[in-house]
Amino acid sequence: MLESVRDDDLLVQVAWLYHVGGQSQEEVGQALGISRFKVTRMLADARERGIVRVAIEHETTETLLMADRLRQRYGLTEAIVTPGLSVTAEAAPSAARSDIARRGVGIAAAGLLSRMLAAEDPVTIGIGWGRTIAAMTNAITGVRKKDARFVSLMGSLTRTAATNPFDVCTRLAAIVGGEAYFLPAPFILDSEEAYRVIMDQRIVKETLEVARGADAAFVSVGECKPDALLFSSGIISPEEFQRLKAAGAVADTTGKFFDARGRIVDSDLNRRTPSIGLEDLHRQDVVLLAAGEEKQEATRALLLGGFVKRLVVDGDLARTLC
Repeated sequence: MLESVRDDDLLVQVAWLYHVGGQSQEEVGQALGISRFKVTRMLADARERGIVRVAIEHETTETLLMADRLRQRYGLTEAIVTPGLSVTAEAAPSAARSDIARRGVGIAAAGLLSRMLAAEDPVTIGIGWGRTIAAMTNAITGVRKKDARFVSLMGSLTRTAATNPFDVCTRLAAIVGGEAYFLPAPFILDSEEAYRVIMDQRIVKETLEVARGADAAFVSVGECKPDALLFSSGIISPEEFQRLKAAGAVADTTGKFFDARGRIVDSDLNRRTPSIGLEDLHRQDVVLLAAGEEKQEATRALLLGGFVKRLVVDGDLARTLC
């Protein structure tokens, strides 16, 4: 017991020196006589255990004004806008700016998720996929709810990845102390016939039933561009990508592809991706996470689709949508 208390004291000391004292990880390690690797591991542990909580103050006049405009323009229940990037950050490469925006949106979305998990009744949360969803998972700390359920809204990747719905649901359940459910199916199937066979399986039906009954669904937005994660990772082949573009697809979420007006496109891929349906999204409290100005067209398309109830977005992207 005494050893455990000492370990906790060291954990707090490491977190204090790094976050409050402003020392680098190397400086913290030298001051306490531990390796930099151990400092990194302890900082991560401090966040997971809720000893360190990260928050972004986003309720400035500008962000509140943009949030109000977004609510009115797209008929949203709630909009949360994180601050735009500073003048210094604007000089950074596009990829770096998008990464900063994702982290900010992830932290704000973690706050919204924590609020939902604070309900007295059991809560079921549907989970999509993507880097912004992963950023939310990395940011959530200090929440415990044993009667929470996290369920994937779509099929999974074939390998472990921070963006994978299976991995996200598992991590959230571990952090919160709840249960994880995942759809036992690939992200995309080879044929419509294979899709029908998979969707007819009992365990798939049971998981989809849980997903359809979710109290809220956290999803992100993807672009139909060659450098988007869905295509650059090889999940969608170049030939399939060209067919989607020909059908007018500009955005995707939960394995479904939409045109610029938020309508499902006529593509065989929409009939080969196991997931909840568009009608299910319309019935749910859908929270859309969007980060990066490059997501403007795709985000607007999903908002025009009419199924998004809440939006968490960075200030620079929000400005283009108002």
